[in-house]
This record gives sequence, C-alpha cells and structure tokens, in this order.
Amino acid sequence: MEDFRRTYLRLCKEGGVEPQESVLAQLQETRGVAAGSRLDLRGHSLSVDTCAVLGKVLHKDTLFTELALSDCMLTEEGAKLLLNGLCGNTTVKVLDLKGNNLRSTGAEALGKLLVRNKTLCRLVLEWNALGMWEEAFSVFCEGLATNACLTQLDLRNNQINHQGASELCLALKRNSTLQELDVRWNNIGLLGGRSFLEALQQNRTLTHLEMAGNNIPSDTLKALEQAMDHNSDRQSTMRESRSRTQVLSKEIQILKEEKGRQFLSLMETIDKQRDVMDRSTRSATTSIHVGQLQEALNERKSVVNSLTAKFQMTEAALAMSEQKNHNLGELLTRVKTEKDEQRERQSRERKKEQEDSALREGKLLREMNSMSETNVQLKNKLEKVESRCKSQQDQIFELKQELTNSTAELKLRLAQAEERLEMEKKRSKQSLEDMGNLRQKEVDHVNRHLEESERALQDRILKLEGQRIQLEEELSRAKAACVTERAQAEEELGKVRVQVRLEEQQRVSGLEEKLRGLRQSRDESQSHCSQQKQTIAELQARSGQQSIETDGLRRRIEELQQELSGKDQEKVAEVSRVRVELQEQMGHLQAERTAQGGLKEKIAALEREMKVLASNHREAILDKESEISSLFEKLRLREAEIQRMREDEAQRASFLQNAILTYVQGSPLHYSPKK
Repeated sequence: MEDFRRTYLRLCKEGGVEPQESVLAQLQETRGVAAGSRLDLRGHSLSVDTCAVLGKVLHKDTLFTELALSDCMLTEEGAKLLLNGLCGNTTVKVLDLKGNNLRSTGAEALGKLLVRNKTLCRLVLEWNALGMWEEAFSVFCEGLATNACLTQLDLRNNQINHQGASELCLALKRNSTLQELDVRWNNIGLLGGRSFLEALQQNRTLTHLEMAGNNIPSDTLKALEQAMDHNSDRQSTMRESRSRTQVLSKEIQILKEEKGRQFLSLMETIDKQRDVMDRSTRSATTSIHVGQLQEALNERKSVVNSLTAKFQMTEAALAMSEQKNHNLGELLTRVKTEKDEQRERQSRERKKEQEDSALREGKLLREMNSMSETNVQLKNKLEKVESRCKSQQDQIFELKQELTNSTAELKLRLAQAEERLEMEKKRSKQSLEDMGNLRQKEVDHVNRHLEESERALQDRILKLEGQRIQLEEELSRAKAACVTERAQAEEELGKVRVQVRLEEQQRVSGLEEKLRGLRQSRDESQSHCSQQKQTIAELQARSGQQSIETDGLRRRIEELQQELSGKDQEKVAEVSRVRVELQEQMGHLQAERTAQGGLKEKIAALEREMKVLASNHREAILDKESEISSLFEKLRLREAEIQRMREDEAQRASFLQNAILTYVQGSPLHYSPKK
C-alpha cells in the first residue's frame, strides 16, 4: 500500500498534477492492509488528471484485486484514461463503476478493456447510459464477445433498447465464459426478449439471467427461465461427469502404480531367490539338493508366469471397463443431443402457439372495436329516446299545472259562494229560498264546468296514452339493439331509474298536495257540496292508473335487466371457452414437461448404471487384489518350506561330515536323525 501511495505521489509530481486529498486520505486509511486487498474510492469526485495518474499507477500495480469507483462522477475523458490504464493490469478481478453516467466514450473504452484484460471476472455497470449510443454499445458488445475471463456482468438501468439487446445477444452467442448477467430496469421489450431466447439456444454457459422491469411478456420470461434451468442442469452434469472421470482416472493410475510396485517387488524377490540359488549351486552340495532347488525354481517361474498372466488379465479387464466408460460417455452425449433437439422442437412449437395467441388477440380486439361502435350507436338511439321521453314528461307537467289551476279556481268560486250565502242569511230569512235556488244554479253550473274540464282532461289523457304506446313500441325496437353491452345499459338504466323515481316522487307529492287541498275543501264544504267526493274519487282512480303505469315501466326495466344478464352469461361463456383453450395449451406444455422429466429419469438411470459398473469394477479389482495376496501367501509358505528343507539338508550334511570324521578316527557313531 505504501508503494502504491509513493508511486501515485511520484507520478503526480512528474505530471505537474496536484494530488487529490480524498484519494490520499483513502490510501492513508487502507495503509497496512495485506496484498490482494480492495481499493475503495466510492463517492469521491475524481478529476481527469487524477484518473490519468490512477490509470498509470494501476497499469503496473500488483496489490489490489478489487477496485470500487461507484458514484465518482467520472467524465468521459477521465473514464477513458482510467480504463486504458486497467487494460494492462493483471491482478484486478472486480471492477465497480456504478452511477458514473458513462456514455459513448466510456462504452468504447470498456470494450477495449474487455478485449485486452485477461483477469477481470466481475464488472458492475449499474446506473450508467451505455445503451444510448448504438455504435458505442456495439463496440462494448464486441469486446464482450471476445472476452474469455469475465463471469459476472451487471447492466441494470443502462437505457438499453431492443436494438442494444440484439447486439448483446450476438455477443452472448460467441461468449463462452459469462455465467451471470443482470439487465433489469432497461427498455428491452418483446423483441429484445425474443433475441435473448435465440441467443440462449447457442449459449451453454449462462446460468443466471435477470430480466425484470423490461416490459417483456410473462410467457417469454418463463421461456428464458426454462433456458436458464437447462443451462444450469447442463453445467451441473458436466461438472459431475468431469469429477467422475477425474476420480476414475486417479483410481486407475493408483491401481497401475500398485500393480507396478507389486510386480517390481515380485521381480526383486525372484532375483533374490535366483541369487540364493546361484550361491547354493556354487557350494559343494549334493546333486539331489541342486535338483530340488531347480524344481523349486521351476515352480517359482510357473507361479511368476501365472501372476503375470493374471496381471495381464486385470489390465485387460481395466481396458474393458475404460471402454465401457467411454461407451457410456458417448451414450450420454447422444442423449444430450436428443434432449437439445427436443428443446428446439418445443421452442418452435411455443413460437407457433405465441403467433396463434397473437392472431386470437387481434380478432378479439377487432370484435371489441365493432362492439364499441355498436355501443356508440345504441347510446345515440337511447339519447334520442330520452329526449322524446323528456318532451312527453314536459307535456304531462303542463297538464298537471292546468289541473291545479282549475282546482284552485274551483276553490275560489266555492269560497265566493259561501260568502254570498252568509250575506244572504244575515239580510233576511226570506231570501234563503232565492239564494238556495241561486246556489243550486251555481252548483249546476260548476258541475257542468267540472264535467267539461274532466272530458277535456280525459281526451288529453287518451292522447298521452297513444303517445305512450308509440314510445313503448320505439323502446321495444331499441331493446333488441341495446342488448350487447351491460355496463353502459346499467348506467343508463340507473339514470332512468333516478328520473322515474324523481317523477314518481313529484307525482306523489303533487297528488298528496292535491289530496290535502281536496280534503280541506271537503271538510269545509261537506255540508254544502257532496259532489266533491266524486271528483276526489276520480282523482284517486287516476292516481291508481298512474301507479299501474309506473309498475308496467318497472316490469319493462326488469325485462331489460334480464336480457342484459343473458348477454352477460354469453360473455361469461365466451371467456370460459377461452380459458378452456388456455388450459388445453397448459396441458400440452405440462405433457412436454413430463417428457423432459422422462428424459431426466433416463439420464439418472444411465448414471446409476455407470455407478453400478464402477462398483463392479472396484469389486473386480478387490477380488484381483485378494487373489494376489493369496498368491503372495502361498509364495511365502513355499519359501518357508524351502528354508526348512535347506536347514534339514544342512543338518544332514553336518551329521554326515561328523560320521565320516568319527569313522576315520575309529570312534563309535552316535547318530540320531531329526524327525
């Protein structure tokens, strides 16, 4: 760390640049850290001169393995100088350039870095703007395609569109080392997602891909997840097969070394025995002993020959097991190729299903547009009908006003008649009869006037009924056309209900006022005018007819609601049909998944067979080792027997020598042979 600081100060002095205090403070804080540490300059605003000096220092630096330069507000020129310095670095494995707003020049410098640097493993470029310039981003993608060491790349929030995604996918088709890629929160879209699907048909190393926040449909995301799962499964199987082959090769090497050592030890023992036999032949022993040793030597040779034959048989068995292992590997590769072909077929079928779904969506959109047009037409018709209803309601209101005016006039006339009667009573009793006649005449005149007004009102009511019948016919004709859309009809029916309720309330309030006025007039003129009861009864009958008419309108509204509910049921049936089709498609996809599961089970069965063969091979090796140990035991027993025979021969020779000496000396022989 101190060497790095001194180099930085020296280069600043040589270039006439003032050392940046924040960089010096950070280097002072990290002083004393061992080699292979982390240079953290996050949040420090680095100038162009500082970036140039740091690039020169890092060009030959061997201390730092991780460089954090996030949120340093690097300029385009400063980033270029810094990245050019890192091109020759051989120790930095992690580079963090988050939040530096790198653009065209930065993207080109990063592309050169990926081409020339051979040690960088992880690159973080979150919160930049690399995708804004297509030519610069294509240079970056070209560098990624030729890179052979980068395993993790973070490109979140880089304004990458579908064209940039296609360039990135071309790079992924050529790259064979990248394992993790994060492109969340860009603008890749549907076309970019399809480009990634095509790239993953060729890329076999990418096992982790993040695509959230890119306006990509869910079915495309699911297909990308499946491709990632396939790649991860492939990588795991490759790692397992490599580890197994390494283990088997190590075991075979160990067995060969053990067999070599055993063979060498056996040859050494044979050489020793030959030396012993040579020494024994050189001694002046009897011919019988030499013959026995020759026989023992021949037996040893036969044993050695049998052991060499068994060793050759074990080597042949090992070769057979290696051939079986090779055949199983070829079978596994064939199964993998069949699996890849099946995946390609599934991808093609999935594309066809997506096109069919797009055509169905277009048809549904066209049908919705036609339905909306018919809806607008029905709205216009309903507005016309409502305007006619409003005009009829205005006419009815005018008739009600005329009726109230006539009743008020009648009340005034009745009051005037009562005043006249009272005045006539006060004047004289004789004028009562005259006044009674006059009152009778006036009552007759009022009755005639009431009858005439009633006739006129009845004529108007008949006209209104005819108009109402015409309106009902128009509503029945419009009813067949407004069956299509329920929501709009419900809103319109709500409005009609509100209007009808208001009209009913107005009618009821008016009738109640009329009834109260008539009741008062009836109480006041009950003794004078008994015919007013008939008029009140007629008014009540009319109010009953009006209530009957409102009930009829309610029933018609209920019929319209029933028809709308029927249309809703038809819509629900259509939606359920579409759901059934989608469920059938899901069933096909599930069947394809089960087929893939069957292939996985076959692969597992093959792996189990390989394990069984390996275990059988190990058992055979153990059997051979046990046979070799038994042969060694027999050889040891034979050697012990030969040693015992040698001892017996030596003892006999000593006894014979003693006998000869005693015979020569003339002494008696005492010989007790050993049993």
